[in-house]
Amino acid sequence: MERRSFLKVAAAAGGTVLVPVFGNAIAAEDLMNPMARKFKKELADAALNAATKAGASYCDVRIGRYLNQFITTRDTRVENIVNTESTGVGVRVIANGAYGFAATNAMTVDAVADAARQAVSIARANARLQTAPVQLAPVKGVGEVAWQTPFRKDWREVPIKEKADMLLAANKAGLDAGASFMTANLFQVNQQKYFASTDGSYIDQDVHRLWAPFTATAVDKATGKFRTRDGLSSPAGMGYEFFDARPEHKVRAAGRVTPLYNGGYDIIEDAKAAGRQAREKLSAKSVEPGKYDLVLSPEHLFLTIHENVGHATELDRVLGYEANYAGTSFATLDKWKGKNFKYGSDIVNIVADKTTPGSLGNVGYDDEGVASKKWDLIRNGILVNYQATRDQAHIIGEKESHGCSYADSWSSVQFQRMPNVSLEAGKKPLSVDDMVKDVKKGIYILGRGSYSIDQQRYNFQFGGQLFYEIKDGKVGQMLNDVAYQSNTQEFWNSCSATCDQRDWRMGGSFFDGKGQPSQVSAVSHGSSTTRFNGINVINTARKID
Repeated sequence: MERRSFLKVAAAAGGTVLVPVFGNAIAAEDLMNPMARKFKKELADAALNAATKAGASYCDVRIGRYLNQFITTRDTRVENIVNTESTGVGVRVIANGAYGFAATNAMTVDAVADAARQAVSIARANARLQTAPVQLAPVKGVGEVAWQTPFRKDWREVPIKEKADMLLAANKAGLDAGASFMTANLFQVNQQKYFASTDGSYIDQDVHRLWAPFTATAVDKATGKFRTRDGLSSPAGMGYEFFDARPEHKVRAAGRVTPLYNGGYDIIEDAKAAGRQAREKLSAKSVEPGKYDLVLSPEHLFLTIHENVGHATELDRVLGYEANYAGTSFATLDKWKGKNFKYGSDIVNIVADKTTPGSLGNVGYDDEGVASKKWDLIRNGILVNYQATRDQAHIIGEKESHGCSYADSWSSVQFQRMPNVSLEAGKKPLSVDDMVKDVKKGIYILGRGSYSIDQQRYNFQFGGQLFYEIKDGKVGQMLNDVAYQSNTQEFWNSCSATCDQRDWRMGGSFFDGKGQPSQVSAVSHGSSTTRFNGINVINTARKID
C-alpha cells in the first residue's frame, strides 16, 4: 500500500518540521530504474481511447514516477535517510461540459482504461450540478517530445555517504564557530512525468530539484536564551553540481557581513558563518521601533514577493475559487480592468517566468501540456495580468493558457499553481554598496524568517535571519528582534531603488502549500537587492504591560 505521510525533520531549538513524503520506501539503487517510454505511451493510449469511447470530449493522462531522497542530520550523527518512490496514472476528462478525474497505481492497460471510464462517469455526475461548461483555451498538440532539467551531476548517482559527510561537515563547521546545536538536511526530488492528451501531445519530462537547509542554534547557558541562524542557500532546479561552489558563485553582501551565493553553494562556509552569527545574535542590540529605509537582500525578499505578489496574482484566489492557506486576494479583477492600479512604484516590474534556468519552476511544459513561457504581472508599477490555466484564460480575455497547471502527484488533480514570480533587476548600474551609501537610517535584512499575512494578501509582517543597522551610508552593528509591517500596495510603492543584474539571484519555496486536500509545489523568486523607504519596524521582543 502506497503511503502519503509526513517526515519529521529536526529544526531549531529541538523543534520539528513536517515534510511531505509521498510513496513507498525503496532502496537507493532502485532510484535509477526508469520506466520505458514505449510502455508509458501504451498506457496513455489505453486511457485516451477508453475515455473517448466512453463519451469524453477531452482527455489528458499523467503517468508519474516521483522519487525522493531525504537525509537528515543533527550535530555529529545522521538521524534519518529516506528513499521513496510513487508511481501511478491520473486521468482527467471532460464529458458533458464537466471535469472528471480518476487515478490508479495498477500499471496495466486494463487498469488505466478502467480509470479513464471511471473519470467519464464522474464527469457526467458532476455535469448535473454544473451551471456552465468548462472552457479550455486551445493548445496545439506537440507530438512526441522530451524535456529534462539541465544538470551535470545526477544526485541519484552520488553515494549517500558522500552526501551525509557533507552535511556532517557543515554541522561541525557551525559547532566549531560557536553554535550549540546544528541540524542539516538534504532534500532531493526527481519527477518523471509523462503527459498525453487528445490534443495530440506525448510529453516526457525528467525534473530534478534539491535543497540543503540547515539551522545553527546558539544557547546562553546562564540565561537559557537562544538564537538561531538558518542557511542562506536557495533551493535549486539543477543537479548535485550545485554544491561544487566556485569563486564566481560567491556574491558580495553589503558591508561584507556574510558570504552569499548564486548558482552554486558552499554549505560548509555558510554553516561556519551561521555558527558565529547565531552566537553573535545573543548579544546583538535590540532594534528601536520606528520608520526605517529597508535594504532587502534577495535571500529575504523572495518570500515577500511570494506572499504578497505571487499568491495575490493567482487567478483562482482573485476569483474567490481558492481560499486555503491565507485566503483570497485584494488584487481583484476591477483593479486589473482599470489598467491604472498602482501595485508599486514606477520601477517595480514583476514577471512570471517558467523558463528561468536553475529555478524550481523551470519545466518544458505544465501539467496541461502547455509550453513554459514568460509574461508580465506588474509593469512600471501597474497590475497588468494574472496567472491562468487553460480553463481560466477566457475569464481575463487571454487566447491561451499561461502554463500554470500543476499536480504534486499522479493521484492529485492538477490545478492553478504559481510559476516563478520575480522582480526584474534595475536598469541603471547600481551595486549593493552604492545603494547603502544613500541610506541615512536603515536596516539591511538577509534570509527568511517568521511571517504573517492576512486573508486578502494585503496586510503583512515579515522577519528575517540577519539584521544590520545602516547609519549615514554605512552598514554597522548587528540588530535583533526586527520585523517590518506594511500593506502590499504601500510597501511596493515605497520601492525606491533596485540593484542591477549583477546582483540578481533567486530564493525559493521547496514545499509551497495550496489547496484542500493540500498539495505542495516548488517555486523560485528572483530579485536584486532592493530598497524600500519609510517602512514601519517593530521590536518583536517587547511586551505590552
